[in-house]
Amino acid sequence: QVHLVESGGGLVQAGSSLRLSCAASGDTNCISNMGWYRQAPGKERELVAVFISGDSTVYDDSVKDRFTISRDNAKNTVYLQMSSLKPEDTAVYYCNADFGLTVKPGCLRAEYWGQGTQVTVSS
Repeated sequence: QVHLVESGGGLVQAGSSLRLSCAASGDTNCISNMGWYRQAPGKERELVAVFISGDSTVYDDSVKDRFTISRDNAKNTVYLQMSSLKPEDTAVYYCNADFGLTVKPGCLRAEYWGQGTQVTVSS
């Protein structure tokens, strides 16, 4: 089992920057993919940026020139540096970790979500 704790959300003005953090604990050795999703009011949850099977990264087109995902393996923490924020970036941001389709030895397929952190960008 994995427990994810997000932090770093808040209310900022358009053009500002924020950094989100997601600290993982538990069976972190089983994690294959980890990253960030967001859900705006009235919309479905969508991928923002994730690490896939190690160091590969995937970004949504709307953020790839403004957001950067990074991680500190020693701290089991993934970060999302968000720059040039826009009002349309307003959403609850969720950290996600999953064990992948081909799990590592001793692991079972699973997926975990954090509790979410609100990011609000005013115009």
